[in-house]
Amino acid sequence: MEKLSEGEYRLMEVLWEAGPVNSTRLVELGREKLAWNKSTTYTVLRRLKQKGAVRHENALVTPLLTRQEALRAQGEEVVERAGGLPLFLTAFLGGRKLTPGEAEELRRLIDEKMGEG
Repeated sequence: MEKLSEGEYRLMEVLWEAGPVNSTRLVELGREKLAWNKSTTYTVLRRLKQKGAVRHENALVTPLLTRQEALRAQGEEVVERAGGLPLFLTAFLGGRKLTPGEAEELRRLIDEKMGEG
């Protein structure tokens, strides 16, 4: 799937919170939560549909892309730009110390991912 733009991601957040929603209600939510007009909401919705992130049938808008899938795709792009996971983590953590709980969680995730190979 193509990367989501900032606006597309913001509308997806509204959809993830609202779940399947009538397009008229989505326009209202876009106005309330994003300060968007009807035209902007429908333009972004059309792009999301073209990317396969949503289904828009019979005035019902349903998110097809999960929050986790979107975050994973964005994370992969950031890691790639950084030059790989070790370089990303080094830059991300900077001089910050990990708490014992964070370190243990990272060890658990590494062990889990090593077992998937």
